[in-house]
This record gives sequence, structure tokens and C-alpha cells, in this order.
Amino acid sequence: MKVKVISRSTDEFTRERSQDLQRVFRNFDPNLRTQEKAVEYVRALNAAKLDKVFARPFVGAMDGHVDSVSCMAKNPNYLKGIFSGSMDGDIRLWDIASRRTVCQFPGHQGPVRGLAASTDGQILVSCGIDSTVRLWNVPVATLGESDGTHENLAKPLAVYVWKNAFWAVDHQWDGELFATAGAQVDIWNQNRSQPISSFEWGTDTVISVRFNPGEPNVLATSGSDRSITLYDLRMSSPTRKVIMRTKTNAISWNPMEPMNFTAANEDCNCYSYDARKLEEAKCVHKDHVSAVMDIDYSPTGREFVTGSYDRTVRIFQYNGGHSREVYHTKRMQRVFCVKFSCDASYVISGSDDTNLRLWKAKASEQLGVVLPRERRKHEYHEAVKSRYKHLPEVKRIVRHRHLPKPIYKAGILRRTVNEADRRKEERRKAHSAPGSSSAEPLRKRRIIKEIE
Repeated sequence: MKVKVISRSTDEFTRERSQDLQRVFRNFDPNLRTQEKAVEYVRALNAAKLDKVFARPFVGAMDGHVDSVSCMAKNPNYLKGIFSGSMDGDIRLWDIASRRTVCQFPGHQGPVRGLAASTDGQILVSCGIDSTVRLWNVPVATLGESDGTHENLAKPLAVYVWKNAFWAVDHQWDGELFATAGAQVDIWNQNRSQPISSFEWGTDTVISVRFNPGEPNVLATSGSDRSITLYDLRMSSPTRKVIMRTKTNAISWNPMEPMNFTAANEDCNCYSYDARKLEEAKCVHKDHVSAVMDIDYSPTGREFVTGSYDRTVRIFQYNGGHSREVYHTKRMQRVFCVKFSCDASYVISGSDDTNLRLWKAKASEQLGVVLPRERRKHEYHEAVKSRYKHLPEVKRIVRHRHLPKPIYKAGILRRTVNEADRRKEERRKAHSAPGSSSAEPLRKRRIIKEIE
């Protein structure tokens, strides 16, 4: 006769301290737990509802400018520092933790249009409508300095006066060169008072410039002639150019996939491209109802943030057609610049109402120290939400976002117009000879031509 005995070690089930949790033995056999899926579904539903309950994305505002915030730059060497420039020529270094001004950089006589920090975080480059490029020494931001008195004024290391106004600037990710955008693309060295080289393709103004994070000699620009142009500093002329139907306001490269970049366009959409294949966009990111003014990728490369003329900030997945998050406040006006923080935890936006605003990248994320048990609980909630995200009730709760009435109505109007265009195209195709009209996808439709 065979006798089965359940044997358990006393040590495994004895608590070392009275505060410890009691060990519980669970049998995960699905035959014994017939209601497991139903229980998990309810947990997913509750997790989705709790996310909405605890969604408090707005952290605080940084007030100090007296005119619209026109541009921002991150300090790659200092996590808590961010630079901002305004339309009255004021440049400030902020300490994000205390939300105070650490240092001011006076000097520009007109709007500041571009800011960029060197890779080591020691040099700040600024440019503006007053046709000057200024180099500044960046102080180390400490809480002792950020006492709110604003008396800490910096003096420029160098001032370079040029022939035309500047609209943007960007520093090489690894090197001493920086590029300015204006009537042409000028490449500067920190130690020279004149550009070492210039690029020009057409006669229109260049409005944005971005260096590639993976290849230091490659940069992309957008112009007022609706073009996106790629340059290589090792060549004497631009390499490729694509002309779209509407103007591109800003460009951002994906730091984890440096061959891909996303362009913020005037037609309310963002377009992701592969730099090796510009005749077609990889993905079209929709949801804004007015021109997209600025864009910035997260350091993880998995998502990016956009700021729009419609007074909202949206966060998109790098391959998602629609935004996963939308941020707005009653007082926030047109958003001109946005940045992800260097640790991908926060988003900073600068708008027409002179304020910089600090947002959480995940609206319901818990700030402060998270205990191991809390972290495991959050991870479990995310797992069950991901498992049941296709079910209608969970999907409805996760996707729902409250929008201001003007934006909500403008979104409905845009969808109505797009639906009418689609029906018109279908009818034209139905009443044409077979094969005479072909439907072109949106990824190609917005591109006029590619020039090499």
C-alpha cells in the first residue's frame, strides 16, 4: 500500500519577524481555480479605473519669463537643469527639482529662437532674430544658488555677429561643432567667429536643425518651402531632400534607432521617416487639431512628446498612430516647445502664457520612494491591463481622455472632413474605369517629391 504524505519544512513557513507576511501555499492548477480569468478580468478593470482615479499629471509651473517661451534645451550632463529662451531675449537656467531660476543669461536684443547645450554640458549656445550667436559658460546648478533672487547673471564667453537672423541651433552630440539655421545652414566651431562651412539648397529660410545622435556628421533640417533636407558634413553639398504638402515645424531623431526621425507638421500630424527611404513615411501620428509646433523623443526611444498650437501636449508611442496621453490646463495657451527630461520621467512644456510646466510622463505614476511590494503591485496591474486590453470595457476606460470643448469639437470636425474625403475618393474610384484610379495611402499622399 502506497501512502502519500504532505511534508513541509517549518523554516519556510515561519516568520522571522512579527511584521513579516505570512507565507501562503497556493496551488495554481487551473482545474482547482475555475474562476481565475473572471477574477483577473475584474482586477484589470479595477486597475484601469484606479489609473484614472490617481491620474494627476501636472506637477508644477515655473514662472519667471515676461514673454512667450520660444525654445528650450536640456543639459545632457545635469539631470535637473533645463534652459529656456523667451521672445523678449531672456534666457534662464532652471532647477527642475525646486522649480526656480538658477541663472539668467542677458544679452539678446530680440526673440531667442534657438538654444543648445554641448555634450559635456559646459557650453550653452543661443541664437536669435538679432543676428547674433552667443556662447555662455554654464554654472553648476545647486539648491544654494536657486534662492529665487535671480541676481545670478552670466556674461557671454563669445558673441558672433552674422549677416542674417537665426531661427534654430543645435550642437553636435559628440564634438565641438554646432549648426545654425536661417537663410542657410551654417556650421560653426566653438573657437571661431565665422562659420567653417555653409549649406544652401533653394532660397527659402531654414527653420529647424537637428544633428543625428548616432552619426555626428549627419543633420536634418526643415525649411519654409515645406522641405525636409538631410546634410552630411563630410560632403560639400546636401544629400537628400523631400518636399511635403505642408511645412514641417520641427524634427527629432530617435536616439535608440538613429536612422529614424519624426517630423512635426503644420497639418496637425507627425510623420516618422526612415532616413534611408524618404519616399514614404513609416508611420503617421494623428490626434492634434492644430499645427504641431515642437517634438522631442524620450531617451528610451519608445515614445515622443509633441506640443501644438491647439494648447495641448500629447505623448505618442514611437510606432503608434494615436496619442496615449493628452495634457492640458485652463491657463495653458499655445505650446511652442516641449522636452522630455533626461531620465524619461517628466515632460516640460513652454507656452505662450510665459510659463514652463512640468508634467509626469505617466499620469498616474507614484512619486517618491516606492516600496518593493508597491512596485510589484504596480507591475501586476500593468500586466493584467495588458492581458485584457482588447476587451471593450477595459479598452474604453484606458482610452478615454477628457478634452476641452473647443478641442473636442475641432476633433469631431476634422474626422467629419476626413470621412467626407474618403467617401468622395471611394465614389470617384467606383465610377472610374477599372485600374484607372488607385488609392494612395496617407503615408505617401502628403509627400510631393523626393530630390537627391
